Amino acid sequence: MKSIIKYTLIGAFTMSLATACTNSFEDINTNPNEAHDKDMEKDNLSTGAFFTQMQNNVVLYKDGAGNESSDYQVCQGLSHDLYSGYIGPTGTWASGSHNGTYKMTWYEQMFTKPFSRVMPAWQSLVKAAEKGNQPEIKALADIIKVEAMHRVTDTYGPIPYINYGSGSLGTAFDSQQEVYKKFFAELDDAIDVLTPLASAGATLMQDYDNVYDGSVKNWVKFANTLRLRLAIRVAYADAVLAKTEAEKSINNVIGVIEAVDEHAELLHSKLNYYHPNYDMQETFNAGEIRMSAAMDSYMNGYNDPRRTAYFKTAADDGGYHGVRCGTGNISSKVSAYAGAKISKLNIDKTTTPIVWMTAAESYFLRAEGALRGWNMGGTAQHFYEAGVKISFQEAGVSGADNYLANDELTPAAYEDKTGDGNDAASPSSITIAWDESAGFEKNLERIITQKWIAMYPDGPEGWSEFRRTGYPKLFPVVRNDSNGKISTSVQIRRLPYPQSEYTTNSAAVNSAVSVLNGESNNGTGDNGGTTLWWDKKSH
Repeated sequence: MKSIIKYTLIGAFTMSLATACTNSFEDINTNPNEAHDKDMEKDNLSTGAFFTQMQNNVVLYKDGAGNESSDYQVCQGLSHDLYSGYIGPTGTWASGSHNGTYKMTWYEQMFTKPFSRVMPAWQSLVKAAEKGNQPEIKALADIIKVEAMHRVTDTYGPIPYINYGSGSLGTAFDSQQEVYKKFFAELDDAIDVLTPLASAGATLMQDYDNVYDGSVKNWVKFANTLRLRLAIRVAYADAVLAKTEAEKSINNVIGVIEAVDEHAELLHSKLNYYHPNYDMQETFNAGEIRMSAAMDSYMNGYNDPRRTAYFKTAADDGGYHGVRCGTGNISSKVSAYAGAKISKLNIDKTTTPIVWMTAAESYFLRAEGALRGWNMGGTAQHFYEAGVKISFQEAGVSGADNYLANDELTPAAYEDKTGDGNDAASPSSITIAWDESAGFEKNLERIITQKWIAMYPDGPEGWSEFRRTGYPKLFPVVRNDSNGKISTSVQIRRLPYPQSEYTTNSAAVNSAVSVLNGESNNGTGDNGGTTLWWDKKSH
């Protein structure tokens, strides 16, 4: 058993680059903080180097060794984090046009970075695991790959994925529907391989595991919950597939994430890093991010105790105040955003973690599954209330019982404290307390609204769930610079493919756009208004 429990593969081998990867990833061999051929030859590093590389590039961060906060910024900070309603953009762009106003400027890196940093490491790790007859290592690698790459397809739609590294596909893109089917197959296999080890209390890759410190049980819990997340994601596109995959996770003997110490985050105890939002708020220009108007509306309207964990009070009046997305040039109002009138994020340079999945999300996923009539092992109300309670635990605040009992408070109207006059009426009348007599849609809004609050500041998930369900109801952008490609009321649905793909891989990306149009409800081409395969409610 000891030979199974802990693995270290000694020996140098060359990291192969994927022939199925696209041709435009210039930085594949340029990041000084990643494992490459010469490093492996010089240091005789184990497969653990690739395992660490995969984990460390799911969400980019500043580490003092080559990776910068600006990588995160252009990958998701100026897109997903804004469109999810979590963050208000307060940069001083001279033209007033930027991603927040739907003038698509920063949209390539969520595509190029995972393909250049995660996928080559996965390929090398799997090659070594197969050579050493270590299916458990491949299983762990596949779980991390799915976690990283579902963020990519959920951003763009079709991507090169299924035959990556086989040498048979070249640069072709797969439909999102097929990519999701592959995700489920990979997670199914990985969970089947790892479940016996998890039941035995095994440890894998402990020296290199920056998320679970080698706990196979926690990796299986995460994989089951990730499978549940993706099952819920496709509920409107393929209800049968969604129910089947969701119930697999619940029926697995190890189960899903249930406790705070089981949620997935990069461990500060093993990594020297800080959340990139710190730099974006404190050191980039005059401060490029603040509390959003949506968080202002919901958290103030609900008098939500989690405000103290998420944000800081504004110096002027001690309140919590946000800013609308799509505000144009605000350089003349920098002082308003510096903390006097608009709330900063409550973020600590050394302790705020990067979280892949909260424990609360696991409960809200089950709540929606139960609401849909799936076998989740309990009622929608039970899981909804448990999700709120554990979210309070994760935030380190009290008062969950009183909060859940409130059936009167609703999201507040937004008052623009900057003086720009971008006030807005309350976006929703949804209350907190569970109402068994309410219809499906009202209780779905209730679940997703609390799930959205609990997942803050995970922009990719928040934006995906908003697009999938229409909840929580978010304020539209103040200014729309998309030239009619994105509906102000429907809001942005995806990011365009990188321009570099059109330069170096034009045939494949043009074919991908045709596939995208075919899977979409509105098929308007490679722009921010085209819906993805699983996005069936918005049009």
